[in-house]
Amino acid sequence: MEDRCIIVGGGHAGSQAAVSLRQEGYEGEIVLVDDEGELPYHKPPLSKSYLKSDDASSLMLRPQAAYDNAGVIRMAGVRAERILPSQRRLQLAGGSMLDWTSLVLATGARARIPALPGVALDGVFTLRRMDDARRIRAAIGTAGRVVIVGGGFIGMEMAHSCVGLGKATTLVEAAPRILARSVAPAVSAHMEARSRAAGIDIRTDVQLAAIEGDGRVRAIVTASGDRLEADMVILGIGAAPDVALAAEAGLALDNGIAVDGHLHTSVAGIYAIGDCASFEDRRAGRRIRLESVQNATSQARHVARVLAGKPQPYDEVAWFWSDQGDMKLQTAGLAFEANRWVVSGKAEENAFSVYHFDGARLLAVDSVNRPAEHMVARNLLAAGIDPSEDDIAAGPQHLKRLAAGRSGG
Repeated sequence: MEDRCIIVGGGHAGSQAAVSLRQEGYEGEIVLVDDEGELPYHKPPLSKSYLKSDDASSLMLRPQAAYDNAGVIRMAGVRAERILPSQRRLQLAGGSMLDWTSLVLATGARARIPALPGVALDGVFTLRRMDDARRIRAAIGTAGRVVIVGGGFIGMEMAHSCVGLGKATTLVEAAPRILARSVAPAVSAHMEARSRAAGIDIRTDVQLAAIEGDGRVRAIVTASGDRLEADMVILGIGAAPDVALAAEAGLALDNGIAVDGHLHTSVAGIYAIGDCASFEDRRAGRRIRLESVQNATSQARHVARVLAGKPQPYDEVAWFWSDQGDMKLQTAGLAFEANRWVVSGKAEENAFSVYHFDGARLLAVDSVNRPAEHMVARNLLAAGIDPSEDDIAAGPQHLKRLAAGRSGG
């Protein structure tokens, strides 16, 4: 048969892979199978600007014309149900089959749902997709009291959005600090203090026992017996990779769909990218799975090059961002083994960075309202340059020259 690449999933990764394939010179047929009925859209605004305006058109990643011009066949609102690897076929909902020469899984991740009494009550929400955001937006207008469970990026972004809409907002987090898995303790402390000052009631070290209601949510109950009244509850306790298709087809799994340096899975002809894929990261020295727009789009472009006959190992510096109130948090790198931290700038001015080190080796940099320093950090990490404390004290311009291979003033 003629070459045909089928991409399953229409998020950032799937949409980018579809157009990048053609840009890289892939000449076969490209089919994008997406169980959502929307044009692929930008997800970060769902927890922020979309709650204030329901103009979904402004969130679209690219217009339909972009797919038409690239010769991409979009199958919107269609669910992929089964992969038949030995036959190189994909079964869709309803039983129809599509043949493929290459298959890219960009199935993303699904919200984690805690095993709590009352979790299925009306007024309890998660946020992963446009439909979730629509339901939250419809409910929040009449809600006076909002409880958000989870102090990660999604939870904190939602908390600031709710306070901005005039809602009495409480955020509960099981860990001793917010953003504990993402940033340095100094950054957590800063963002928690400013978030409290903005009106968010943040409660850390809190375990939930139940969600109460009479068909509709009325309160959450903590393990210590506290009862927090709520008109709506938003669960933001993380996400699990969507690996159902891969698991049923016998693909190797390891905290996601395991891929090699070329993003190829354990089964011939099948690739995985984005939130659903786990890969060996050279800088982290371990297999990781990342949930970020950067990772999704970078891996999409990479797999397009691989399928267009331009293979090379995937080796990108991870980076993330989160807008929370008057704070733009940007992180470059991964700080798993950090044992030393150096601060640049002034937290009291709401503009500073924290450099994570393992001994002398730079691992990551968190920046609050210092976008230029964030870009320098990405360049330092990409070049494998480990700045000294004197280098950091000399300022971002010095670090920029250092990253470019020109040290000194």
